[in-house]
Amino acid sequence: MPRVILKTAEEIELIRESSLLVAKTHGEIAKVIAPGVTTQKLNDLAEEFIRDHGGIPAFLNYNGFPYSLCISLNDQVVHGFPSKYTLKEGDIVSVDCGVVKNSFYGDSAYTFAIGEIDEETKKLLKVTKECLLKGIEKAVAGNRIGDLAYAIQEHAESNGFGVVRELVGHGVGHKLHEKPEVPNYGKRGVGIKLEEGMVLAIEPMINAGRAGVKFWDDGWTVSTIDKKPSAHFEHTVAVKKGKADVLSSFTYIEEVLNNKI
Repeated sequence: MPRVILKTAEEIELIRESSLLVAKTHGEIAKVIAPGVTTQKLNDLAEEFIRDHGGIPAFLNYNGFPYSLCISLNDQVVHGFPSKYTLKEGDIVSVDCGVVKNSFYGDSAYTFAIGEIDEETKKLLKVTKECLLKGIEKAVAGNRIGDLAYAIQEHAESNGFGVVRELVGHGVGHKLHEKPEVPNYGKRGVGIKLEEGMVLAIEPMINAGRAGVKFWDDGWTVSTIDKKPSAHFEHTVAVKKGKADVLSSFTYIEEVLNNKI
């Protein structure tokens, strides 16, 4: 049975370095993501940027995954393939990026709005990001995984959205996916106790409609069962006493997006 690997302070700094390269890669994507751009172009840009900055795309060839980014459109939840699809006004695009640098992994995802999107989808993106922040608030030593999971589920469902059950967050650091699993639904006071030195990829996957999903024949892409939109936000987070340490960042993305307005 795989165990949870606690990280030293030095290892957490190396994970931070990888996670910040992920964050900067997302910032580069934010500069170009717009109507008329293909999702393959985003993938190619990310791979070049990661390699130019001393990293390796963590997703490329991971269990056979053929791209450097997971790019999931509209009703796709996660693990979508970049393609010749041209982005258009009103789309939402979840971009999940992982990097390995100095033998340590970072992982983060962000859902972008392409041009103007409808009000319900705006709410979905806002609430999903809030779910991530509420989960992070509970990622402190002494809490349990269930406390974190419940915070995410309660906020999503109180806003009328569905919480994906089949896919979960995870430990991260030495490998892209480590123990423990970090679900986005659960009960307070249950699950493993969080300890200093745990590093978690917390990643709410929230659907505008029903919670159910379907798995595509490509072996990777997951979409909503009712074809309504889904959003995905993710940070790599170190568990600490009192307050979690967020190792990845949305700052690079949001600086670019705020300048576009």
